[in-house]
Amino acid sequence: MKPEAASALFAGPFALATLSAPEGNAFPALVTPDAQVIDLRPALGDADLTVRGVLDDWDAVLPRLTALTEDGTPRREPLAEFRVHAPVEPRQVFQSGANYRQHVIDLHVAHRAPGDDRPEEERRAEAAEIMDRRAAEDLPYVFIGLPSAITGPYDDVVLPSWAEKPDWELELAAVIGRPAHRLSVGEALDHVAGYTIANDLTDRATVFRRDMPQIGTDWLRSKNAPGFTPLGPWIVPAASITDTDDLRLTLRLNGETMQDESTEDMIFDVARMVSYASQTARLLPGDLVLTGSPAGNGMHWGRLLRDGDVMDASITGLGAQRTRCVAEAAR
Repeated sequence: MKPEAASALFAGPFALATLSAPEGNAFPALVTPDAQVIDLRPALGDADLTVRGVLDDWDAVLPRLTALTEDGTPRREPLAEFRVHAPVEPRQVFQSGANYRQHVIDLHVAHRAPGDDRPEEERRAEAAEIMDRRAAEDLPYVFIGLPSAITGPYDDVVLPSWAEKPDWELELAAVIGRPAHRLSVGEALDHVAGYTIANDLTDRATVFRRDMPQIGTDWLRSKNAPGFTPLGPWIVPAASITDTDDLRLTLRLNGETMQDESTEDMIFDVARMVSYASQTARLLPGDLVLTGSPAGNGMHWGRLLRDGDVMDASITGLGAQRTRCVAEAAR
């Protein structure tokens, strides 16, 4: 699918993208809010440059990118002439679970254990108590995703034949711009280059290992099929997003609003999630830290993804993505 005109709108003077001409190779680009494109390879003097390469040297390159937006010399071309890919190929993807209070309560109710016949009100109260305890004990939940699951913001999403309950999960993703290890919460945002949109699809039927309940969740199976993480369209620099605690996440399925929530409902904010991931792993430029999904997924509505569905996802200041679901057997 081609980006719509409204998709090119984002906060700030520019964003980063990975684009390609119809018959050309992908290249790193600076995109302006009026949907013009500057190829960063000649502009920065590196024929082999990628967006991840830009992020590898983010502190030095950022002032040059800002200067490019004010310089009329570099050639500019219409965005409509190019295909938009996922904006970066990360080395590592850190995913967050159970980070929006209402979302977790809804899931707790929807994933009722066999034999649990308690009233819904009682199970909701139990989930709320668990969330309060997690917040008080400062225990985010982070796990690892695969870069191979990433696809572009307008690409079709193939629903595997084995996925019985494929679901959407719109998320704010932080993009790392400086190597980071054992960061304090106060240091964390200094290592974030920018933000982008992720739709972290999940097959609800394979989240839990019913055959081995003592092991718990199976994130490899449930979240990492090829194309299960539509990403982008842009990386918007962090300086252009003034308050990550007040961004609106909206996902529409075939035109009907399913998710519409503020990041204010997060249990742990972006800085806390980045800091937490860095306590164990060394975060690298281009890595993604997904921050969880708000209420309104398919399990809540009793309506999972199927062949032909179209998802329109947007986050304040970050643009919008549109992806169409295609059943594997129908492809």
